[in-house]
Amino acid sequence: MSGSTSQRAAVFVVLFALLMLLIIYSSSNGTEVFPYGALRGRARRPPDLRRWGVSSGYLPVSGNKSLTSHCHQCVIVTSSSHLLGTRLGAEIDQAECAIRMNDAPTTGYEADVGNKTTFRVVAHSSVYRVLKRPQEFVNKTPETIFIFWGPPAKMQKSLLKIIQRVSASFPNMTAYVVSPGRMKQFDELFRGETGKDREKSRSWLSTGWFTMVIAVELCDTVHVYGMVPPNYCSRRPQPRRMAYHYYEPKGPDECTTYIHNERSRRGNHHRFITEKRVFASWAGLYNITFSHPAWP
Repeated sequence: MSGSTSQRAAVFVVLFALLMLLIIYSSSNGTEVFPYGALRGRARRPPDLRRWGVSSGYLPVSGNKSLTSHCHQCVIVTSSSHLLGTRLGAEIDQAECAIRMNDAPTTGYEADVGNKTTFRVVAHSSVYRVLKRPQEFVNKTPETIFIFWGPPAKMQKSLLKIIQRVSASFPNMTAYVVSPGRMKQFDELFRGETGKDREKSRSWLSTGWFTMVIAVELCDTVHVYGMVPPNYCSRRPQPRRMAYHYYEPKGPDECTTYIHNERSRRGNHHRFITEKRVFASWAGLYNITFSHPAWP
């Protein structure tokens, strides 16, 4: 009898251990998994981004000049190959303010993406690619205001010094870096809108995320060219192959890149589709419109 009892106890222990392992596995793989069917975690309207205070969020690379720019009407020109063949260049250049990202060039693509560049938002990972081509990004449009963003540790240790040296070589260059406090606000905004902690969910905010928030801060209305809606890559039949960047025709496919980043659990990834869901929820609140392709 005692042997039977011991055997049952042993089986119970094994089953309990397996159950606990299953719970731990599900927790570690399910709590912070992307994508979601809908945004979670928002219990109220998002904060008024226009009240964040532009001057305190962006620090001058040199001197003590504050970022005080304001535009009634802005366009964001994405780096998507959806813009190729659109002949939108003249329309984009008529905008009061044009915002571009990272090292997206205009030379050779003016007919489709225009040339006007009022602001260029640059990620820490793109600093070298931008600054090593001053004839394209600095001298060609000397009126451009650069806004560099990145983890405070990286920016303060090395990248800021590089930006300062280049800025000193080009007196007409106006550049700012996102302050550490504002970087924290960007993270908190992501958590508030998605219900996910950026670091725990192993997410990197994209340059598009920073650019959209900066545009809302600086502009009364925002028109986005070339950004696909959040459900675009899940459509059936599947969309045809489109290069992720218009200036890299042999580069990775846009939807493949989006889906891989959205679903990956190992390593840090951009959550492009989730970010677009957030942008869709902001459209009416912040006067944001999308075209090429148009959003529903």
